Amino acid sequence: MAVPRPRIRALRRGTLLLFLLVPLIYSGLRALNKIGLSSEENYSGEHVSFVTVFTTYNSVSAGDGNVPPDSVTVGNSSYSKIERSMTILNTFISFIKVSMPRSDVIILTDPGSKFSVNQGSATLLPIEGNYSRGNLMLQRIKTYIAFLEQKLVEFDRTERLNHFVLTDSDIAVVDDLGHIFEKYPHFHLAVTFRNNKGQPLNSGFVAVRGTRDGITKAAEFLKQVLKAYSLRYIKAARMLGDQLALAWVVKSHLPSALGKFSKHEAFTGEVNGTSVLFLPCAVYNWTPPEGAGQFHGIPLDVKVVHFKGSRKRLMLEAWNFYNSTSKMSDMLCLILRSGRTKYDF
Repeated sequence: MAVPRPRIRALRRGTLLLFLLVPLIYSGLRALNKIGLSSEENYSGEHVSFVTVFTTYNSVSAGDGNVPPDSVTVGNSSYSKIERSMTILNTFISFIKVSMPRSDVIILTDPGSKFSVNQGSATLLPIEGNYSRGNLMLQRIKTYIAFLEQKLVEFDRTERLNHFVLTDSDIAVVDDLGHIFEKYPHFHLAVTFRNNKGQPLNSGFVAVRGTRDGITKAAEFLKQVLKAYSLRYIKAARMLGDQLALAWVVKSHLPSALGKFSKHEAFTGEVNGTSVLFLPCAVYNWTPPEGAGQFHGIPLDVKVVHFKGSRKRLMLEAWNFYNSTSKMSDMLCLILRSGRTKYDF
């Protein structure tokens, strides 16, 4: 009688697969447990303000009851393009209010923009500039510089130390970030890195220490990025130019940093007189995987989720889910599970 070898092999393969998955499952549960406890261990030190650049463009509104042709539905709500942008902005603010309730949000915008934000922790600060679609990324750097220079003028009148985190508005802050300024006490400016040769640095998250020296050095650093952008990458003004310019400045003054981008560990270095803290995107600027076969698990201690590109629908779905459960760890499981699908937002 023949021996049922295929069945034995199958059992062995199944056992082997389970053996390989156990560490991943354990790590994921450990990460989510830490996230679930984070609200009880929040940093309670110096004040942190979140700063984002935002503007609106002409679009058809669904306020008249008619569904515009560009409408997208999330849950029970439909959004036109302008409504989508405003909803993303409000969701960005809402996540901050949950994870860092003592922080405020400063929205830098075109003086000609006509929108309002009905959240007490957010304020609008108009700054002159060219905020057209094709120039927005270049203008964002100019606006950040103008903002920091304004803070320098006001510095002697401020009563408390105020750190700043300059971010895209399509991120969810899921843990307190104030510890960055305490754990790494000597940096002027922090950026996030990833193991990507073409675009190793992401400009969607920049932390600035709120001391006079920190603000001064951060403004000087961004001026170097602006110069590189204008001279070398102006053809990429609509997208990616800022990230290419940021990487060029770092490579030019701190080439040793390139060898550290694959290690996923924070490190510091001096870039033309500015002390720069490099933080791993896997923790401080994590983007959910997109597309079939891209499952890599959720990183331990993730603190910022970045819903880049077509993932913005997922940002709203995640917030709706959190609103119904108040469980950040369950929400992150939803993001991880849903992140394998390409979205249309």
